[in-house]
Amino acid sequence: MLQQVNGHSLGSDAEGRASLKGDLREFLGGEIPLHQLDDLTKVNPVTLETVLRCLQARYTEDIFYTNAGCTLVALNPFKHVPQLYAPELMQEYHAAPQPQKLKPHIFTVGEQTYRNVKSLIEPVNQSIVVSGESGAGKTWTSRCLMKFYAVVAASPTSCENHKIAERIEQRILNSNPVMEAFGNACTLRNSNSSRFGKFIQLQLNRAQQMTGAAVQTYLLEKTRVACQASSERNFHIFYQICKGATKDERLQWHLPEGTAFSWLPNPESSLEEDCFEVTREAMLHLGIDTPTQNNIFKVLAGLLHLGNVHFVDSEDEALPCQVMDDTKVSVRTSALLLQLPEKMLLESMQIRTIKAGKQQQVFQKPCSRAECDTRRDCLAKLIYARLFDWLVSVINSSICADSKSWTAFIGLLDVYGFESFPNNSLEQLCINYANEKLQQHFVAHYLRAQQEEYEVEGLEWSFVNYQDNQTCLDLLEGSPISICSLINEECRLNRPSSAAQLQTRIESTLAGRPCLGHNKLSREPSFVVVHFAGPVRYHTAGLVEKNKDPVPPELTELLQQSQDPLLTMLFPANPEEKTQEELSGQSRAPALTVVSKFKASLEQLLQVLHNTTPHYIRCIKPNSQSQPQTFLQEEVLNQLEACGLVETIHISAAGFPIRVSHQNFIERYKLLRRLGPRISSGLGGLEPAKGSSEQPLCAKEATLQPLLQDILHALPALIQTAATPSDPAKNTQIPLYCGRTKIFMTDSMLELLECGRAQMLEQCARCIQCGWRRHRLQKQEKQRRAAVLIQAAFRSWLTRKHIRRLHIAATVIKHAWHKWRIRMACLASKELDGMEEKPMPQAPGTLRSSMSPAHTRFLGAIIHLWPLGLVLANSADGIRGFQRKLVARACLRLPSDRPSNKVQTPQQDQAGITSIRALPQGSIKFHCRKSPLQYADICPDPSASSVTGFNQILLESHRPVQV
Repeated sequence: MLQQVNGHSLGSDAEGRASLKGDLREFLGGEIPLHQLDDLTKVNPVTLETVLRCLQARYTEDIFYTNAGCTLVALNPFKHVPQLYAPELMQEYHAAPQPQKLKPHIFTVGEQTYRNVKSLIEPVNQSIVVSGESGAGKTWTSRCLMKFYAVVAASPTSCENHKIAERIEQRILNSNPVMEAFGNACTLRNSNSSRFGKFIQLQLNRAQQMTGAAVQTYLLEKTRVACQASSERNFHIFYQICKGATKDERLQWHLPEGTAFSWLPNPESSLEEDCFEVTREAMLHLGIDTPTQNNIFKVLAGLLHLGNVHFVDSEDEALPCQVMDDTKVSVRTSALLLQLPEKMLLESMQIRTIKAGKQQQVFQKPCSRAECDTRRDCLAKLIYARLFDWLVSVINSSICADSKSWTAFIGLLDVYGFESFPNNSLEQLCINYANEKLQQHFVAHYLRAQQEEYEVEGLEWSFVNYQDNQTCLDLLEGSPISICSLINEECRLNRPSSAAQLQTRIESTLAGRPCLGHNKLSREPSFVVVHFAGPVRYHTAGLVEKNKDPVPPELTELLQQSQDPLLTMLFPANPEEKTQEELSGQSRAPALTVVSKFKASLEQLLQVLHNTTPHYIRCIKPNSQSQPQTFLQEEVLNQLEACGLVETIHISAAGFPIRVSHQNFIERYKLLRRLGPRISSGLGGLEPAKGSSEQPLCAKEATLQPLLQDILHALPALIQTAATPSDPAKNTQIPLYCGRTKIFMTDSMLELLECGRAQMLEQCARCIQCGWRRHRLQKQEKQRRAAVLIQAAFRSWLTRKHIRRLHIAATVIKHAWHKWRIRMACLASKELDGMEEKPMPQAPGTLRSSMSPAHTRFLGAIIHLWPLGLVLANSADGIRGFQRKLVARACLRLPSDRPSNKVQTPQQDQAGITSIRALPQGSIKFHCRKSPLQYADICPDPSASSVTGFNQILLESHRPVQV
């Protein structure tokens, strides 16, 4: 039966391989180059080969991130790429309105999780699972994500908050170098491989600002302290103190240059992680002062000297094994650095204390050489494990915030990748078991759960077959019998365990399981487990002893007697505390083993992941040699098959990757009801949920249903508005499905809804702005009118006041003028009255007759010109320029400009000058108190040349007396 997926039919494998070449030619001959495809769901057809070619093309173009539906694929570049993780790029993704439209990057996942914390999509808490093989770049990806959150989530508004945010950011970032120095090591596949799992919880407050963090670790590979595989190294911190210590510190820690240590292989290789100063500075920022640091490094140096202690077999079994002669100095130095009694240190490794009987009698038994080495290694592992746990607690106390100060978190899981070495033991079994659980969580969340949810919601779905690893998990942890249960049972049995016996029991008890295999050609006892990522062979030798992880009580008592302050804090002397062997001896309860403790912590981690919204980043290693610009197709193809990437692309491309509950959908998109009319004919492209009428809605859902229908009726109008003439498909089909309890949609539909919501919010904002501006303008208009009225009233008052002052001043001036004129008139009347009383003198006739003609003419000119002087002297008293001109012409007897002047008749000439005053009744007097002329007080002789009009104000109208 053929299944229709993504527009292509999937038949048998033979048909798929036959048509692969044709499909690849058609694909490669397309318009879009392979390196420009940002999403693997756009590859058509979706097969392992086409996905592989697309990733290789992008890796060649130095493009290391590609979307695969709901997963981000990250290729390790194995080189430094400038500006790939710059702070400017972080701000660009953080400030982008739609980061998913930018190029794929881990910052896209980081920004999506950060925005989901603020959204209404439940659950609010987010988690990012960074998975992949060892050396694929998981640790670096986690480090860059922590830096991104420290930058974007630390946006304080005050100076005090800014200092707090800087302190938290610095401490969170400084926890990475410390944990990598004490927890990472160089392996065959990776020079900086995490030998422990960690889940970092970034805590955010209500304002989405980072307030703290918490770190939880899982299964530290403490056996690496005393046992390293070929071509591998111990933890980074041992190499850092040997290479970065000063001369004084070397003397203090007894680390002379050139000293060889058994537990320090490959010291000549230099790695980027061998930076002692960075680790010390990071510890200082975390609150570990310099004396405490020196104490830590002194204890680590004591462990290195403890590794140089070697024993020789004793000839007598009743006597303890002796220390080699050339290693006695190492015993003394180790005891000195750990501040332990040298004799007690040797006895704890050479002699075993046994308590037997009901009375708990104590017996001492010498240990064999192998047992002495085991107890020595156990002592070193115990100290290092306690030290590592103490460092984690110090980091948490430094960066963890109060539970009341944060409301949500973003979890960052950096767990060890799938491992398959030539010699695999309990550590690899636990690591691969954790990867199987995480793969099942991914499959359940994005593959199986997606299909099942579609079926529950009534969505018609063409099921896609995918690979499930449940059979492998049943083999590892199933009930009642599994590999883990058999190993734990061997630990509980009071008998010596044999590697061959454990192999036989596993193969016989679990025979017939599909994921259990065996290698008949192997000489060593082992069993094979077919994991999701491939088969792995595990050696049974030492498997039970590692699972027991026994800690002899005499070793714990020895460390409690140490005078070192750090060891005293790590191993407090508490008599009430009982060891594991004492507890197991008193009761028949099963003792906690390494597998059982790891399984419990892993279940707790998965419970946290189930309660969050998970996001996945798949790290891919292009080659196992860590060489840049090298893409080995076979290795990458195996990783793509192991992580189930193709099945993810199939379902993500053909289904609805976004699911939102009805309530959250209504709360977020209820604004869209205004877009279209509330009619049922608008749901042209919507599909009703099957069986929705079979399950009755509760009261709460019934109240939400009308609002939901209104929103769904408005979607055709929204899609029609966004549709273009070149894309008519949007007018006929709506990529949204309304299920029984949730809304299913695609990324394009979510983008369309967000655009419509943004437009409605913009319209609402504009309405609010218009109303506010109208209110503000009306208020301003009222204020302006009030100001105009006040100004008009004030100006009117000022004008009236000014006019009143002018009126008062004019009245004063007028009164003064009238007073002066009356006074002048009185003076003139008095003068005229005085002149009437005196007779006018007459010129004697002899004087006139005796004058010569020249003197007579001169006297006549004076008589005719005397009014001109009066006029010029009084010109400022009211006679204007035009009148002055006329008077001057008349006095000088100049011809008139107007030809129409009438000729005066002799009668008019003899009539004299008429005054504008009322005619006086008495004689004529000049209104001049003192005249500068000689005959000013004498009336001039009338003559034909006399001109009237000059003395109209002063003379009467009757004819003057002849002189």
